[in-house]
Amino acid sequence: MPKRDFYDVLGVPRGASQEDLRKAYKNLARRHHPDSNQQDPEAAKKLAEITEAWEVLGDEQKRQQYDQFGHAGAGGGGPGFGGGGPGCGGAA
Repeated sequence: MPKRDFYDVLGVPRGASQEDLRKAYKNLARRHHPDSNQQDPEAAKKLAEITEAWEVLGDEQKRQQYDQFGHAGAGGGGPGFGGGGPGCGGAA
């Protein structure tokens, strides 16, 4: 199943400010936290999806990569996503 658009996950438009993203994340995380929704077996999955969206969109570099390349840019391995970019070790 394909991943949902991170902006849709947080319920914000693509041009949302960092403050709007933060507020949306905090509100959704509180609402969908498993401790608050013990009867909802999907609560942990929802929170994980919300957190993943925030981890990408809440970071300016990751957000730029995501905006440019979508989930492929947020998938890891490239510069800005934990990959080995310049100055990240390697040959001396």
